Amino acid sequence: MIGRRIEALWPDTKGLDVLGLGYATPYLTPLQAEARRCISFMPAGQGAIIPAAGEAPVALGDEMRLPFPEALFDRILLVHALEEAEALPALLREVWRVMAPEGRLMLVTTSRTGVWALSDKTPFGHGRPFTRHQISRVLEDALLEPTAWSRALYAPPWNWANHSRIAKLWEEAGEHVWPGLGGVILAEAVKHTGAIRPSGRAAPVRARALEGQSRPALSPHHQSNRTPKI
Repeated sequence: MIGRRIEALWPDTKGLDVLGLGYATPYLTPLQAEARRCISFMPAGQGAIIPAAGEAPVALGDEMRLPFPEALFDRILLVHALEEAEALPALLREVWRVMAPEGRLMLVTTSRTGVWALSDKTPFGHGRPFTRHQISRVLEDALLEPTAWSRALYAPPWNWANHSRIAKLWEEAGEHVWPGLGGVILAEAVKHTGAIRPSGRAAPVRARALEGQSRPALSPHHQSNRTPKI
């Protein structure tokens, strides 16, 4: 359900460099098919999951000090990253740093008005949820201009992996009947070339992290709680 929304907003990544941050790994697979480079970076505090066959390579580290050079990525996908961020402005400063001029960011965050924020059985029930207004303000403070909005997860909080047809009916009904009650908000924003760098000291760059694909770390805490693709 979330994956379809992401693909609708980003239908073409041919020749682009793509970064996923947070729990983005399951949603990067369709984006990496034509991308030049696709990497999933998971914060050390959340832990990393060894990617399944065909998924983007995973790195584990400090999201406040991303080991990438400036202006590298054309597309950056953040999934369940804002909700757990200890220093949200610092995180978005770092995202801004590694994003190419005119690059695009997509946030997938828990909606404060959706029922998924009320259940702690999924990752979207943890951390702080957001309203669309709050997300818009956070993006603008980071010198990123919102360009598109969408919602997903109108179905009740449950693992719908084996009931995709029923989940699709929930999505179609929710989009038309109660559009403001989607469990997650998807927001796209663009970094304009003439934007002034957000305040704050830039983190040192370790570009060697792009060389090769090291085996990702596995967090015992998250090993039995792999986020289902919904």
